[in-house]
Amino acid sequence: MSRNTINLSDPLRDYIRTVGMHEDADLVRLREETARHPAANMQISPEQGHLMSLLVRMLGARKTLEIGVFTGYSAMVVAKALGPNGKVLALDVNEAYTNIARRHWASAGIAERIDLRLAPAADTLRALIATGEAASFDFAFIDADKENYATYYEHALRLVRRGGVIAIDNVLWAGKVIDASDQTKDTVAIRALNEQVHGDKRVDATVLPVGDGLTLALKL
Repeated sequence: MSRNTINLSDPLRDYIRTVGMHEDADLVRLREETARHPAANMQISPEQGHLMSLLVRMLGARKTLEIGVFTGYSAMVVAKALGPNGKVLALDVNEAYTNIARRHWASAGIAERIDLRLAPAADTLRALIATGEAASFDFAFIDADKENYATYYEHALRLVRRGGVIAIDNVLWAGKVIDASDQTKDTVAIRALNEQVHGDKRVDATVLPVGDGLTLALKL
């Protein structure tokens, strides 16, 4: 037993990836290509992806939302977990990044499970609510521009059903959230979102030290 979360050395992280998760060849290919991308630090870790896969399966999810796609690893993980009858609605604004995603989704045979919409996410989210899709999603993943995290969270909370889960990435922000001298816009936005979720009686939430910090919020 331990009162504290263990610190992960590189060898221990590699051990977790060896015995603590599964990653198929499609995901490996996408992750390895993304590792060579100039913005590779935006990629989620494979262990975080596998955790999301388990969550989706445990929820019995069939309809999910992703805000921020990058090269498509997280959407692929979720789409595979959903199975052929599931659907990921994926929102992004960057065509160059998502062209990589589209290519790998097609290669993996899951492209038909992912509805990619290239437009400002807040606009798409408002439109979904306006057209009656509130409380219709089982799971949402937020991993986009940090200044709009609070907006994305509020929209996701309306769109996810009771008993559904919202996952929010980068909530520890490389430790900068506890550096009071860091008043940059992204850090301030993440810090505010963490406090907002912590005090939100509409959810039961926890922060996991996975990747760059992952909040899981269960809608009550």
